[in-house]
Amino acid sequence: MEVILLAGLLLKNPLRISKHLPSIRIWGLLLVGLMMLSNTASALKLIDSIVSRSVTDAGSLLLSGGSIWLTNVVVFALWYWELDRGGPGKRAQATHLYPDFIFPQMSDPLYAPKSWRPNFFDYLYTSFTNASAFSPTDVMPLTRWAKVLMLLQSMTALLMVGLVIARAVNILR
Repeated sequence: MEVILLAGLLLKNPLRISKHLPSIRIWGLLLVGLMMLSNTASALKLIDSIVSRSVTDAGSLLLSGGSIWLTNVVVFALWYWELDRGGPGKRAQATHLYPDFIFPQMSDPLYAPKSWRPNFFDYLYTSFTNASAFSPTDVMPLTRWAKVLMLLQSMTALLMVGLVIARAVNILR
């Protein structure tokens, strides 16, 4: 399903997103939602394995937990990118006046040119630091939905890291 949605997105808009197209936006949101559901199912399966103590190899546990954590980082980066100021198309057209996230480059003209706009890497960085520090670092969420997503990501990352490391240490003991 993910491959079909991704192929459809690439066929409809193979280059840079420069305008808001509702069909592309819906496909993109469906793809991110499907990725999140798939990763959540993997996390629940891993948590069940940890709780039932059926995992006995620390190496495979750490690899599984790490891949779920990393996928979680990418999925939340995609959510941030898709939802901030109405999505990439609306950001490109500058139709949404207020940002959902404030980046340091947006707060002072000394940090970046006036034309600076966040790209996907900026959202990936935000997601990575939120998942590893369990809080926003330099990018601040301004709207409630952004705060809820960051809270959900931090809580998920903390739970996964805590359970995986605790079980791995117990296995190695």
